[in-house]
Amino acid sequence: MAVDSSDDDMPLARTNGHISASKVSPAADRKMDKLASRARPAPPGVSIRNGPVEDDAMDVDSTPNGAPKRKSRSSVGQVVSYKDESESDDGAPLAKRQKSKHEQVVSDDSDDEPIATKRNGAKLPPSIKDTGDSSDDDKPLGTNLAQKKASIEKAAAKEARSIRAADAKARKAAPKKAIKEEESDDEPLAKPKRRQSNGAAKTNGVKKEPESDSDAPIAKRAKKAAAAKGKAKETVKRSQSVKEESNANSAAEEGEEEEYRWWDAPKKEDDSIKWTTLEHNGVLFPPEYEPLPKDVKLYYDGKPVNLHVEAEEVATFFGSMLHSTQNVENPVFQKNFFNDFKDIVRKTGGAKDKDGKPVDITQFKKLDFTNIFEYYKGLSDAKKARPAAEKKAEKAEKDKFEAPYMYCKWDGRKEKVGNFRVEPPGLFRGRGEHPKTGTVKKRVMPEQVTINIGKGAKVPEPPAGHKWKLVQHDNKATWLAMWQENVNGNYKYVMLAANSTVKGQADFKKFEKARELKKHIDRIRADYTKELKSEVMADRQRATAMYLIDRFALRAGNEKDTENEAETVGCCSLKFEHVTLREPNTVIFDFLGKDSIRFYNEFTVERQVFKNLKMFKKPPKEDGDDIFDRLTTSQLNKHLSSYMAGLTAKVFRTYNASWTMAKLLRELPVDDLTVAEKIKLYNDCNREVAILCNHKRTVGASHEAQMEKLADRLKGLKYQKWRTKMMMLDIDPKLKKKKGAEFFALDEELDQEWIEKHQAFLVEELETKIKKKFEKDNEKLVAEGGKEMPEKERKERLKAATELAAKFKKENKTKKVEAEGKGPTVEKLATAIDKLDERIRTLELQCADREGNKEVALGTSKINYIDPRLTVVFAKKFDVPIEKFFSKTLRDKFNWAIQSIGDDPSWEF
Repeated sequence: MAVDSSDDDMPLARTNGHISASKVSPAADRKMDKLASRARPAPPGVSIRNGPVEDDAMDVDSTPNGAPKRKSRSSVGQVVSYKDESESDDGAPLAKRQKSKHEQVVSDDSDDEPIATKRNGAKLPPSIKDTGDSSDDDKPLGTNLAQKKASIEKAAAKEARSIRAADAKARKAAPKKAIKEEESDDEPLAKPKRRQSNGAAKTNGVKKEPESDSDAPIAKRAKKAAAAKGKAKETVKRSQSVKEESNANSAAEEGEEEEYRWWDAPKKEDDSIKWTTLEHNGVLFPPEYEPLPKDVKLYYDGKPVNLHVEAEEVATFFGSMLHSTQNVENPVFQKNFFNDFKDIVRKTGGAKDKDGKPVDITQFKKLDFTNIFEYYKGLSDAKKARPAAEKKAEKAEKDKFEAPYMYCKWDGRKEKVGNFRVEPPGLFRGRGEHPKTGTVKKRVMPEQVTINIGKGAKVPEPPAGHKWKLVQHDNKATWLAMWQENVNGNYKYVMLAANSTVKGQADFKKFEKARELKKHIDRIRADYTKELKSEVMADRQRATAMYLIDRFALRAGNEKDTENEAETVGCCSLKFEHVTLREPNTVIFDFLGKDSIRFYNEFTVERQVFKNLKMFKKPPKEDGDDIFDRLTTSQLNKHLSSYMAGLTAKVFRTYNASWTMAKLLRELPVDDLTVAEKIKLYNDCNREVAILCNHKRTVGASHEAQMEKLADRLKGLKYQKWRTKMMMLDIDPKLKKKKGAEFFALDEELDQEWIEKHQAFLVEELETKIKKKFEKDNEKLVAEGGKEMPEKERKERLKAATELAAKFKKENKTKKVEAEGKGPTVEKLATAIDKLDERIRTLELQCADREGNKEVALGTSKINYIDPRLTVVFAKKFDVPIEKFFSKTLRDKFNWAIQSIGDDPSWEF
């Protein structure tokens, strides 16, 4: 290990690889400045690109011998396409449309090619830009956005000073006694003390993030038990009052329970006590494995083999998912599975042929799972083909069986449990490029499960013949059950559902903490900007990391055991090879981030930040060395907490998203707009927040196909509008002269070939509706004790589709459309055209939204980082149904926000 001689006994954050000097001399600063390019820098503070590094992109740092060094990509493979499952395009009914079974996506289409030029030259919906978003949707990160970001930060600083001034004025006017009481709960406002230059405050090694008692494994909390007993007496009175409240609530047990408005309830004296009484029914284990039929076998080298039931079950894990090619064709997935499979086969007596002779399984490529796959596919197809009544009965039976596990009693209140099912055994998939993908997830046994429950409550019975690992009564924990999984050694917890009181309170605290940061953000930014030029290397590294976390929403990151965990990093754990510098001030990040998802982005930064990063990468540093070698996440968060109690790096993401959204919504021109246009404006603001806070995603493989389907829907509405106009001519031919031939002309997008295909689709769609209605009516008759309708009735109903096909054929030939409906008039048809115009406009807005969102994860921002009260206020203030922004699940999750705002839209972040 090479260590600079000027370290002066400076304690180091890390001790591996080459280490930066402890001090930055003025001479070193001047030398870095001289190396700077005279090129005019781009506007700092924005992401300017999202895509792979070009082959000719060179790191401006040089190798020790002076030769330019090409950036390493050893830790990053192919670009990962990943979309957050929780993301939704709210307000867009098109999302409910089922994908066509025959829909195909060309996987090798370039995402950089304009979509309108792809797929047989099909014309796609226009991008609507005239509803308040004047920026170019294709280039959203240019100079104008950088200026907007600077303006937002300036406004934030102004508001912070204003809030502190108002607080100071209020304190001065308040009685002294009240001031003292208030100060006991206030976060520290004093400027953090500057650390001594010798770095005495720093610690050696990397510390993990402080864990709460609620999530800590039992062993880690054993030492705290004794201390907790000493506080027991202090909580007796509070416990009694809570029990009285619980008894009052229990009276409504059998009926509809009154909603617990915890946001209106007085604040608890001891916030660490999560519950006083807790009752639940434990966890639901997956069913036992059912062995394969005797004629269904795994084949090795073309011959069937017999396996022990445990090994056979593992073989079915792989065989049942052959359709998931992205997994089963992944070399890492195959290797990990095969290693575990061979180990289990060996431990269970080995594989044997039909004559009982041993079969040595040594090569994965000789394994044939086709027989197993076809068996499970057959079961799946048969299950899908069952009558709806049978499916409904099975679901009712399943719901009845799971009902006892779905809810618990938390301080006498009925609360929904989130994940009461123990995950079944299978193959670990992971996200992104996880090194353990394909590893066998073993079946979780009751002996591995710890139950957390109230002392007076009945302990749930474990499955027959088994027992729980441990039963405990920890009222500072919010989990009901816990076990450790075998793949990564992580602890799995059964928690309350997202719409529960506990989860709602956690969300509320998160956003309130972000609101509190408003008071301090200007001083924090001023301090770290000043320390970007600090002579103390540790301070300079910390300031640079804070800049990146604040401005570009990088996660702080923690060190990991890379042999046993995915090689994921964050800001504080960036390695030499993860950062490429390009003069004059462009920084290229390329690493595996959270969930092993590839983070690739180019940022333009302040010149001083660029210079610092160049200094942190100074030779002899090389691949594998830490960029921030004198900084850990623990040290960073400890520094941040000196500004505000509980402040950590991740609070900046929530603050920046919520504050930016609040400012953008305040500036919206929403007068005289339709609901669809208001939704579009809201989504435009959400998109800007996602971009400014770096919530990006790669373009989904199905995006182009989805846009083409939207284009067909749009053209379908235009075709319907043209038919309606032709019906007007059928009633009054003189209208052609009055309104002009252009009014009745066919849209140029609708050629005859497309019309005939669309007509065929409409006929097929009608046939499907008739068949489904016929089956549903028959099921209803049988359920009521009647007889099914004969096939003759089905054929009679299908005549409507035949007649529609004949009508279309006649229209194509005569170029005339007969008026439809009861008592059609020109006035009625004109009204129908107006409604169609509105539907077309709405769909165009939705198309523009979807196209604009193809590289931006709106859901990530809206669900996790933007205070939901901002969305509620917008909906209330401008009369937009909250359902347009929040799905049913999100409305349950954010019920506290919806109810606490009520009908008062004056709340501000």
